[in-house]
Amino acid sequence: MTIKSFNTAGPCFPSVHYLLPPLERLSEVVALIDGNYYFVIHSPRQSGKTTYLNLLTHEINTKGDYYALYCSLELLDGIHDDYKSMKRLVSSINVALSSSELQILNEKAYTYDKLPGMDDESSMVQVLLNRLCRELDKKLVMFFDEADCLSYEAPLITFLRQIRRAYNVRLSNPVNKFPHSIVLVGMRDIRDYLFRIRPDEESRGLASPFNIKKDSLTLNNFTTEEIEALYLQHTEASGQVFEKTAIDRAWYWSEGQPWLVNALAYEVIVNNLKNNFAIPITALHINNAAETLIKRRDTHIDSLLEKLTEPRVIKVMDAVFAGTKSSAPLNDDDRKYCVDLGIVVRNDNQSLRPANQIYKEVMSRVITDQIQYALDDNIAKKQWTDGKVLFVNDLLSSFQQFYRKNSESFPKHFKNLVALKFDEATFSFMLLSYFQKAVNSGATVHREYAEGRGLVDLVAIYQGREYLIEVKLQENSKLDESLEQLAGYLERAGEEEGWLVIFDPSGKLWNDKLYYDKKIYKNYTIHVFGC
Repeated sequence: MTIKSFNTAGPCFPSVHYLLPPLERLSEVVALIDGNYYFVIHSPRQSGKTTYLNLLTHEINTKGDYYALYCSLELLDGIHDDYKSMKRLVSSINVALSSSELQILNEKAYTYDKLPGMDDESSMVQVLLNRLCRELDKKLVMFFDEADCLSYEAPLITFLRQIRRAYNVRLSNPVNKFPHSIVLVGMRDIRDYLFRIRPDEESRGLASPFNIKKDSLTLNNFTTEEIEALYLQHTEASGQVFEKTAIDRAWYWSEGQPWLVNALAYEVIVNNLKNNFAIPITALHINNAAETLIKRRDTHIDSLLEKLTEPRVIKVMDAVFAGTKSSAPLNDDDRKYCVDLGIVVRNDNQSLRPANQIYKEVMSRVITDQIQYALDDNIAKKQWTDGKVLFVNDLLSSFQQFYRKNSESFPKHFKNLVALKFDEATFSFMLLSYFQKAVNSGATVHREYAEGRGLVDLVAIYQGREYLIEVKLQENSKLDESLEQLAGYLERAGEEEGWLVIFDPSGKLWNDKLYYDKKIYKNYTIHVFGC
């Protein structure tokens, strides 16, 4: 059997890449096409959309009931002029025709430049597709990939108006032929395509041809079983085994995000084990691969971080990072937009959290890296463990004195970081930065956060033990409630000792702010540090 590879660049091809049967991921699409529908497929970046479209286009053309044409709108990115954008769209359709696997479609490329109406941006796409469909002996199915590249200004309105006009008359008159089915494919739902179009009356009704099947379809992430099935393809080809714990860790880090699932396996097999297929892949291999991806920040992850600078995303992530409900106006469109981008997912209670552990760690480290860079290297030279336990009390006592000396300059390090504003989360990230700088051997420290949790805490893990640290603002919390919350976490973690750090941003004297108190609460030992 041919040894294929796990793909992390561009669409997958069955002859060279391991992949799950793509057409099974959206089995309902065929019925929608047969029903003459226009609809949207959306999912986050690098989740398999183009792979799916390429194979679906080939299957439709092979089956022979319709002609299928795949057209990328990537070249329209950044074009805001209405006329130039529509001309580029017409050119993209011609490029798609010239590169089609079907000769009958190849022959139709670059033959429509002189048609009446091709100089009018309000009708040129409609004219082109009408003429094309009249010259074909079968109905046409059009897939417009990278639909997000259509500008949110006039070009989007102009394109959708042409689709709507043709949609309404395509079945009433044989002369008014138009594609049997049109599918817009991108990262965003049709609802978001129209969200920024103003004034409102401009966009009213323009999405209606696509308002079926809850507006759009989504390519879901892989399940644990699907990750196992994908990795099993490599085992069958090479004999190299993924241990069950390795598959579980792949799920833990990726939550099935397709690019991450492939990237973890590729990192282990190619970069770590150097294609030595005799070595079984363990959970440790996957953990090390995840750490590498987090530190390296490949293009996939950099694209995610770019989104954190968008105003709509900032509003949502404020609440997610702080673990509270946002005080800024935050509507369902903003939340849905962030979900569609793949940055966050919804919990069962509809609150939002980072979409997976790798994204969460990357976002945390982007915020803490510059802070750690500004910290004194001597912090990391001190001994914070004895090889068995982590000296959390000593760390927090040291942080108290550090914070007293640097509290005024600390917030400066947030100014150039992903444009986010923080409240209670600011203090949590300060403490996280300090811990990560100090504990540089054998221990890991990370931060748990999700919108609306009302709890912001750090977890340090050393020699199999979890050290739970809850962070609160004096003005927002009551001691008994904080102790109760931390006790609940300790119970679930099976630990008997925890730490509560209470920051007081008021103008009190430092001697009043800095204190230590040991509490016994419901048989749990809780160390309370004031800052």
